[in-house]
Amino acid sequence: MTMKTIIITGAGTGMGKATAQTLSKDPSNRLVLVSRSINNLQDTLASLENADQHLIAPIDVRDADGWKKFYHAQGPNFTIEGVFANAGIGGENHYGENDRWDEIISINLTGTYVTIMEALPFIRKSKQNFRNIVITSSCLGRFGVPNYTAYCTAKTGLLGLTKSLAVELGSEKILVNAICPGWVETDMARAGIQMLADKIGMDYQKTFDDQMSIVPLQRISQPEEIAELVKFLLSGLQTSMTGQGIDINNGSYMI
Repeated sequence: MTMKTIIITGAGTGMGKATAQTLSKDPSNRLVLVSRSINNLQDTLASLENADQHLIAPIDVRDADGWKKFYHAQGPNFTIEGVFANAGIGGENHYGENDRWDEIISINLTGTYVTIMEALPFIRKSKQNFRNIVITSSCLGRFGVPNYTAYCTAKTGLLGLTKSLAVELGSEKILVNAICPGWVETDMARAGIQMLADKIGMDYQKTFDDQMSIVPLQRISQPEEIAELVKFLLSGLQTSMTGQGIDINNGSYMI
């Protein structure tokens, strides 16, 4: 059996964890789970099938030296067949002394860039015909939201990164695509809804219901749904799609 090594960042919770659980059902997948929280990584690892063949790596995705040390420890024959660059943080930012602009941009945008750049030498070493990179953008990369200037900017930037890398790497048969989720049932989404509820003085459930009423399908996605899309993009079942931002947001954005 030929093993495929897949890097998953933000693997400790939410969509990253769900994707790890989905991909672990295929015994030919060896997963590298990446997060800043070793406890979250251990929880994810414990939930996987074939858990003994997967690796955890407590790395800040912005830390190029951390990536280099991890890859060096894997030995000279280490290759990567897929990357799910999913790590990110959310929330508002406001200009001034405590502006979160730098933090949100550096983790969401720069961290994704560093993740991919540090993985590329090992992707190029793979003998698999087509290799895949999937980037988590957002529907907020499609439209603006008040007080989310950093988040919207980072997620829009990730769509630019996707397109640029798709052209740059296309001749090497490295496919680069982005997903653009809307509301997904994760800790980040719950925190965002709670923050909105607190701001307008409404309880959580009413705020949640109001947000869902705006969405054409009037529902929130489950992390497992996102995982199935990522699984497809990493599977090699298609070899024609690259440079795309794929909207999976219950109709909140339509082209």
